[in-house]
Amino acid sequence: MSDETPRRTYNSERRREAAHRNRAAVLTACRELLFQDGYHATTVRAVAERAGVSAETVYKTFGGKPGMVKALWDITLAGDDEPVPMTDRPQTREILRTTEPSAKLRLYAAYVRGIHERIAPLFTLLSQAGPDVGEVLEIGERERLTAVTAFVTHLDEAGALGPEADPAHLADALWALAGPQLYTQLTAGRGWSTDTYEEWLAATLTATLLPPSPRKR
Repeated sequence: MSDETPRRTYNSERRREAAHRNRAAVLTACRELLFQDGYHATTVRAVAERAGVSAETVYKTFGGKPGMVKALWDITLAGDDEPVPMTDRPQTREILRTTEPSAKLRLYAAYVRGIHERIAPLFTLLSQAGPDVGEVLEIGERERLTAVTAFVTHLDEAGALGPEADPAHLADALWALAGPQLYTQLTAGRGWSTDTYEEWLAATLTATLLPPSPRKR
């Protein structure tokens, strides 16, 4: 029996590694085909063939095309496929532990810029695909609203907001200002550099979320 346990552990580890490789291959193929052929022409079968796996593997792993695209959205948003929540990542932790409110918002603006640099091309592609991907984008926006609401709550609990502030209203404002739509309009539409966008977002969030500094006499 002592010989069997290591063998089972080894086989289990090999299966996990194979599943991880297949998942990565499918998501890479999905991204390539989406940008090459568009959403509607990208089928589960085409992705499976490009990834070198069976269509059954794709369905078992992602549940179908919407689940596969949502998984691609998630890893694009995060920048990798590691099972680490966004709140536990180093950049987020640095934002949360920074005490000076203006510095916190500058870090947050840089964080948002990084996300949009990764996600904006995929957001634009999916936005142009019509109602078929509506659920994927709606889930992404609900998740983003949850995240910005948590950040505004953090600011409130840290005493950064003014005494008359309405956290729910400010969360809505942050959700709108820091969204992929506005980023795309300002960069792709109006030709702003990402540096300019980041500086504008930091200044705008500071003016919107933080109480005005007392005027010097």
